[in-house]
Amino acid sequence: MTRSPRGTTARPTLAVGRAVPRQRHAGTSGPPAGGGAGTVRRTVLPGGLRVVTESVPAVRSATFGIWAQVGSRDESAELNGATHYLEHLLFKGTHRRDALEISSVVEAVGGEMNAFTTKEFTCYYARVLDADLPLAVDVVCDMLTDSLIAPEEVEAERGVILEEIAMTDDDPGDGVHDLFAHTLLGDTPLGRPVLGTEETVNALDRDRIAEFYRTHYDPTRLVVTAAGRVDHDAVVEQVRAAFERAGVLPGAPDARPASPRGGRRVLDSAGRVDLLDRATEQVHLVLGMPGVSRHDDRRWALSVLSTALGGGMSSRLFQEVREKRGLAYSVYSHTSGYADCGLFGIYAGCRPGQVDDVLKICREQLAEVAEHGIDEDETRRAIGQLAGSTVLGLEDTGSVMHRLGKSEICWGEQLSVDGLLERITRVTPDEVRQVAADVLGRRPSLSVIGRLNDRQAGRLSAAVAG
Repeated sequence: MTRSPRGTTARPTLAVGRAVPRQRHAGTSGPPAGGGAGTVRRTVLPGGLRVVTESVPAVRSATFGIWAQVGSRDESAELNGATHYLEHLLFKGTHRRDALEISSVVEAVGGEMNAFTTKEFTCYYARVLDADLPLAVDVVCDMLTDSLIAPEEVEAERGVILEEIAMTDDDPGDGVHDLFAHTLLGDTPLGRPVLGTEETVNALDRDRIAEFYRTHYDPTRLVVTAAGRVDHDAVVEQVRAAFERAGVLPGAPDARPASPRGGRRVLDSAGRVDLLDRATEQVHLVLGMPGVSRHDDRRWALSVLSTALGGGMSSRLFQEVREKRGLAYSVYSHTSGYADCGLFGIYAGCRPGQVDDVLKICREQLAEVAEHGIDEDETRRAIGQLAGSTVLGLEDTGSVMHRLGKSEICWGEQLSVDGLLERITRVTPDEVRQVAADVLGRRPSLSVIGRLNDRQAGRLSAAVAG
């Protein structure tokens, strides 16, 4: 299974644009959106369970997923890693199937199953041929509603998760993003790693994980999604039957789906520096500052700005750092939008002897763009790149299923691809200049993993904190 603690940090996170009118009463079904291919429908079952589907008749596959509105930010310090631990355990057996049956029945029809945990939600999904969708619905619903969380499986999986933490520690290009979150967000739920730590994972026991499961996997906090060659009414009935068989539905007749997360958090992190000494061939750094939340209208302009600054081979950072000077193989910028705050960062990996020059160029580019923004040609090119990559990234049923679930969990509404493209293409150079001044004009912070001598570490710290 793929667990992705960087799932919300690696690339720009975009809202999806025009809303399909949502139905707010249990047991009702939303109207089709657009007709034909790409028809989106939404039903809320008694008990608050949401089912959202998008019909794509031209394909012969279907992807089915269940999303839980719970992530590592819902954990106390002592429970850090519980959401991800639970994600593993739901694959380990129910009253009807053991772990081998859960995987083998899907693989026997050529399907695949997976899951991922982020800071704000968790997703379990299966991709199969359209004819095998009822099987996928049955298996995934069974996992989500009737997991045994057997004590022996908790102990066995503990070792697997500790290996996963060790694997992440062995990849400093990944780990530096976790360090950057901690640099800006501190010892808070959002600032802690999704996987937890060796200490917290070793302290988690079966009772605490089971209680976490009962608390957060309530139907009002779950979203069911399906995309591909699917029939909405059939999916709704299959899901209803699966949840009723497990005794989860019907719930309270007046139950309403949980609202998307909101709020506003002001991050005071200017000039912070975290240097983690580790014997690596490269030094991995992230230079950045607070960004904007996923509910902030400026997120569109910031995504365009990030694309122009470090989103591809034609970006400023790639040209200045790699093409002109050959100082790094990988350099890019990224944004992360959470419910109440956001992060903006520049990543680069380079040899220790190059780190001063790389940091200097990154700081110069941040200062230049903060003061002057980007020109119209750069804006136009970034909009085209962002719009094109967004659509190309939604060309398979798994991506469509992901868009449906994330839209419902994060914004509480379904947005069309046309609406998304329309919002991206409406970004103006003035909007980009304004968000550049607002975000990039702040004093940056720095996170570094690598082997640096005392003199180098002092220079890096002084460059940012001084």
